Amino acid sequence: MEDLSRFKQTYFDESAELLEVAESGLLRLTPGEVDSDEVNAIFRAVHSIKGGGGAFGFTELVAFAHEFETVMDGVRNNTVPVTTELVDTLIRANDLLGQMLAYAREGDPAPAGTTDGTVAALRRHLSGGDAPQVQAPAAAPAAPAPAPVYADDEDDEAGLFGDAMAAIAAARAAEDPVPPGKLRWTIVFRPRSDLLMSGNEPAFMLRALRRLGDATVECHTDALPNLQNLEAELLHLSWTVTLIADADVDLDKINDVFEFVADDCDIRITAEAPPPAAPEAPPPVTDPVPVATAAPPAVVAAVPEAPPKTPGADAPKAEAARPRPNGGGAEHAGLTSHTIRVDLDKIDRLVNMVGEMVITQAMIAEHVRELPPGEFQELLEGLEQLAQHTRELRESVMSIRAQPVSSVFSRMPRLVRECAATTGKEVQLVTSGETTEVDKTVVENLVDPLTHMIRNSIDHGLEGPEERERVGKPRAGTVHLSAQHRSGRIVIEITDDGRGINRPKVLSKAIEKGLVQPGATLSDEEIDNLIFLPGFSTADQVSNLSGRGVGMDVVRRNITSLGGRIGVYSTPGEGSRFVLSLPLTLAVLDGMVISVGEERFVLPLTNIVESLRPKAADLHGLVGKCDVMMARGEYVRLVYLHQLFGIPGAVADPTRALVVLVETEDGSRLGLVVDEVLGQQQVVIKSLEANFRRLDGVAAATILGDGRVALILDVAGLREMSRHMDSRAPRPPVAALPAPALEPV
Repeated sequence: MEDLSRFKQTYFDESAELLEVAESGLLRLTPGEVDSDEVNAIFRAVHSIKGGGGAFGFTELVAFAHEFETVMDGVRNNTVPVTTELVDTLIRANDLLGQMLAYAREGDPAPAGTTDGTVAALRRHLSGGDAPQVQAPAAAPAAPAPAPVYADDEDDEAGLFGDAMAAIAAARAAEDPVPPGKLRWTIVFRPRSDLLMSGNEPAFMLRALRRLGDATVECHTDALPNLQNLEAELLHLSWTVTLIADADVDLDKINDVFEFVADDCDIRITAEAPPPAAPEAPPPVTDPVPVATAAPPAVVAAVPEAPPKTPGADAPKAEAARPRPNGGGAEHAGLTSHTIRVDLDKIDRLVNMVGEMVITQAMIAEHVRELPPGEFQELLEGLEQLAQHTRELRESVMSIRAQPVSSVFSRMPRLVRECAATTGKEVQLVTSGETTEVDKTVVENLVDPLTHMIRNSIDHGLEGPEERERVGKPRAGTVHLSAQHRSGRIVIEITDDGRGINRPKVLSKAIEKGLVQPGATLSDEEIDNLIFLPGFSTADQVSNLSGRGVGMDVVRRNITSLGGRIGVYSTPGEGSRFVLSLPLTLAVLDGMVISVGEERFVLPLTNIVESLRPKAADLHGLVGKCDVMMARGEYVRLVYLHQLFGIPGAVADPTRALVVLVETEDGSRLGLVVDEVLGQQQVVIKSLEANFRRLDGVAAATILGDGRVALILDVAGLREMSRHMDSRAPRPPVAALPAPALEPV
């Protein structure tokens, strides 16, 4: 066991992935629409966890996984019907299997009775139809098969095991010819006596062989001791399986059946080819000759020697006979060789070092600008190459940390199922954009916000089935969860087709709780955003899902801590849409350095459209609101950064300053009035909230090449700030435009 201890962490990591595979499959398992591939994937996941647990001696885990596995085997053999109750039981069993893995990881025994309730529930589903048992069919009366000759390992090296195989194959060939287009495989399966101790069962493998074709199973009891000497925990049986299968069943598929027991069994496989296609010149059929392959240990294959045929006719048999490295085929070996497991701490250290390199490279570039022009040309060229390599290194490191949001989205069907059961509503979850990639840190922090928001949509947004029918909607409500890249950020939307936000009720509750002064006049947008206030809830009573007023408050706080924003858009009677906007990465970004007075700021490059110096004729004033500029045929709101942040000494006249046109993730545009654009630069993101406090209009901070701290601006935050204050600055008089014409800006 000490020799295996170093593999335990790998086992637990792989088991965690297998649990996710099983849960995803179980959530897609519905009565009347059973996908056999899905069922097999669930079975394999549980079987793999059980097999690995047996290798490490996790007896309690193996015992429970065996109960789970038995029910899944009944499902895939159609002896256990798939019902809603069964799926619920299997989901609970998968959760409990995760708990058993946690106990095994900590080295603690599970508390007494932990699995009793779930095991009893699993067995109740088996009681309606007993778990299928493998029956040993009688030998054909025409030619009884000779008893296989088994020998010890040393004798077996001399070929006695293979001789028995040849004798059996020859007897089969004489008694019953292979049908055209088929291939006869003879598998002698001799488990070692302690196979059951590892949690494996030969019955599963025999049933798996039967699913590959027409199988005849013969059980050999010659090694069975008398009752007085029988040890119940040891296995004394062996089997010979004659399999008539289609030509697409090759050696790999048969080896896959024994994938988890290859080291604990003696297995010999031979293949007998079908009769030749041309009847006028039948070639002689030779006895199978064992040919060793690089299959798993103790597995060899035998194929017949036959004369050449029409090109392509023997493709399946040739593929089966070709030696396979590591027992899985070249394609499988390639898959494993292209991925490795790396501890996340190592990647974090690598990301930090890349960040330091970016800062150092920026410092060197800052000093190089002071060199006399035309001199040190080789140094300048080398620095340009260094900048390019640094950028490529940064992008490569960021791609290592990038993960698809599917790891978060895959958890939501379970949540929707539980919320629907709790509320008595019918809910359908639709997801899109699961392959959208984002930094791992962002992915990890998405779980809680999405959980709260989907619960909110189901509990508060969706109507009950009867109410939906009365208003002409389908009985089942729909929650749509989507993700996409937009303007250098990831945008996640949660949309429901429910009743929408009841604004009068929200405003009334806010006044009742003292969050809003009585008589206050609020816009629809301001009322909608009241749901994010601490302690706010419209629930009439506290339930497991809502009523305590902490859910949406936590959502906004978590999203803001990631440098993100959340917006809500609702239409009464039609539904609500929540939009989360988050940075793709929390490490490094490409930015444009700008100056406002004596201050330096960084604008994310993905937000910038263009920079220009407007003419006086392009500037207009919207009375009582803001200044706008005509750009590319549309009016754009001007935002004076020196007024927003109280910076003295800045250029206030847009015709003498610069206007940087920027675009937010929802497609709206702003014109930021700045003194000067200093240049493009890679910057390392430093959390301002973690080191100082949150500032409106600021996403994070960074260190420039000269050592100064610069703020990274949040374009959408600047838009919100400008809406709540008068952004107009002293400048030459401009033409006034009527307010209605510019209301959409």
